[in-house]
Amino acid sequence: MSQHNKLEHFPINIFPVVMGLTGWTLAWQKTQRVLGLEWEIGEALTVVSIVVFVILATLYMVKLARHPEAVAAELKHPIKLSFFPAISISLILLGTTLAKIEPSSAEVFWLSGVFLQFFLLLFVINSWVNHEHFETVHVNPSWFIPAVGNVLVPVAGIGFGYVEVSWFFFSIGMMFWLILLTIVFNRVLFHNPLPPVLLPTLAILIAPPAVGFVGYTTLVGGLDSFGRLLYGMALFFTLFVATLAPRFAKLPFFLSWWAYSFPLAAITIATWVMFETTKVSGYMYLAEVLLGLLSVVLLVLIFKTIMAVINNKICVPE
Repeated sequence: MSQHNKLEHFPINIFPVVMGLTGWTLAWQKTQRVLGLEWEIGEALTVVSIVVFVILATLYMVKLARHPEAVAAELKHPIKLSFFPAISISLILLGTTLAKIEPSSAEVFWLSGVFLQFFLLLFVINSWVNHEHFETVHVNPSWFIPAVGNVLVPVAGIGFGYVEVSWFFFSIGMMFWLILLTIVFNRVLFHNPLPPVLLPTLAILIAPPAVGFVGYTTLVGGLDSFGRLLYGMALFFTLFVATLAPRFAKLPFFLSWWAYSFPLAAITIATWVMFETTKVSGYMYLAEVLLGLLSVVLLVLIFKTIMAVINNKICVPE
């Protein structure tokens, strides 16, 4: 396939790669701070995340310039539409990873992500409300992605001093998470099973309560009953997804495999927060296990993705 055609089929659903890498970065940064480690794994992963984002964003901008009709088709697609906020989420996450390393640059990334997130959220909601071709079978957990971006805002936003903005986005994210959770379970329980390519997106069920927990504890400055409720839901969904591991293992590689990465990073970070606030050693051991699992999963995903690129299995017509 020519480079021209590859660019035309460069997929929007590749941006969760950045979400996974930045989530991995934040998990290592949190581990280093909690345990007092002097390792620089988090810093190194920050650089890798920025480089990957710049490469992917540049390629997608070139695609927009040369193949605007292909981008327009993705914006109208009932499944791919939900992946556009992965771009703004990536910017927010990059700002969060840089918050304690390069605060001034971090705030630029964060603000850019917040503005883009708000614009994309309005666009996605308008598309959902004014659709002409969406059906129940199109619903899947990737629809949570626009909501997850909102609950991420407070994680770094409070440190930057944007308290009211952080509460605003957090409230939007929690509202749409509850709405979409009902819709997604209706789809899964009462309609045809998810196709294999979308099965990995079930891991996204972990992300909203896990990220919501981290965002909420940042907003209120500690752990309360509602925070425990959010963490409990995140931990339950983690255990539920773990029961699906045998089914996941039988699937061929799709880019949707990256759906495993960010949610696993989110529950790892949330567990470290639980250890920090409760001092219960069990949470520390669980966080260490989750970090190890996350690192193994990311290394496998990176290897599988590189092999898929080498074998021309990415950037091809569906």
